[in-house]
Amino acid sequence: MSNTLILSIETSCDETAIAILRSSKKGLEILTNQVSSQVKLHAKWGGVVPNLAAREHLKNFPKLLKMALEEAQITPSQLDAISVTSGPGLIPALLVGVNYAKTLSYLWEKPLIGIHHIEGHIYANFIETQELGVRNEDLANKKQKPNSYNLIPRTYIEFPILALVVSGGHTQLVLMKDHLQYEIIGQTVDDAVGEAFDKVARILGIGYPGGPKVAQQAANFQFPISNFQTKSNNSTSKQNYEFDEAKKLMPKKLIFPRPMLHKKNFNFSFSGLKTAVLYETKKLQEKLPVTSYELLIPEICHEFQQACIDVLVSKTIKAAEIYKPKTILLAGGVSANTELREQLGKAISKSLPTTTYHLPPINLTGDNAAMIAAAAAFRWEKMTEAQKKKALDGWKTIQPNANLKMK
Repeated sequence: MSNTLILSIETSCDETAIAILRSSKKGLEILTNQVSSQVKLHAKWGGVVPNLAAREHLKNFPKLLKMALEEAQITPSQLDAISVTSGPGLIPALLVGVNYAKTLSYLWEKPLIGIHHIEGHIYANFIETQELGVRNEDLANKKQKPNSYNLIPRTYIEFPILALVVSGGHTQLVLMKDHLQYEIIGQTVDDAVGEAFDKVARILGIGYPGGPKVAQQAANFQFPISNFQTKSNNSTSKQNYEFDEAKKLMPKKLIFPRPMLHKKNFNFSFSGLKTAVLYETKKLQEKLPVTSYELLIPEICHEFQQACIDVLVSKTIKAAEIYKPKTILLAGGVSANTELREQLGKAISKSLPTTTYHLPPINLTGDNAAMIAAAAAFRWEKMTEAQKKKALDGWKTIQPNANLKMK
């Protein structure tokens, strides 16, 4: 890669993010990766409110841009290009991010590159992060910057690649025969898996965002007795009694459906699974006091999560057996799920021992601008000089697209 400095912007949903990345023959170095989350703001609504998210993006940009330039120790004149998530996503949020990027492109006279949000998630796999430890004396002597990252591209990832994309808005199996070449061989026909996690969390009343909340409850089911330990033996005995009584109203083994598991195609469906959780929850709420019902939430979450994982893993393995990729990648916000990461890895090791398995760094699984910069770095490298010159007019031509297709 040539020596290039790229500033990137991501606002597809409720994270305002700005990053600056340097690409060179030595690899990729993220000079700064600023993310402002709106989770607390949207939690009371149980999901993202698009216009509220857009307003917060607009408020966050000046502060984040100042922080990014200062931490990277970069001036706008040093940048080679600007990249921005142009879709898919929430249109009010995308509008703010794209227009901000277009303004910077115009004012700074820099090329502007539009990046597909899912492309960014996939290219998070091509960078390996290790957060640098910072000692007080180093800060005092200005030998290191806080929150800095050292990134190395995973150039040893071999094509063809099969990417399992799992996020709040997407569930896809994407085949890549080379960089920036995508063939979607399977996708959800209704809810994305991340959306299903959010909806189930809302049904169970365990909070937002749903992915981490459901995963936490599911992990608690591994040790159900420990959840009921208190200082009072009488209280512990009462909770155990309530748990036993509640269990009598459930099947001996709670089993939710695995939608489309045995279909010959590689598509997914999670709407019916969500509905199964809703019906089971309503049944329990009608028959049990609140305290007893709440004791069963970990088991419900565990079975729901496992149903999702079973379908995701099975479809990925079946697709890999047919398309024979050299590498399988996991991408998207749900790729932070520990059980999914581990179970997919075990399945690949067992069924496809010659296939390499790669995971995105945990700190780059959520929405961030570093992944957008990484994808932009590969696009910039493949662009001709004429295309790079044309990108100077990106501030005129790039438009947000809530339903942008990856190609």
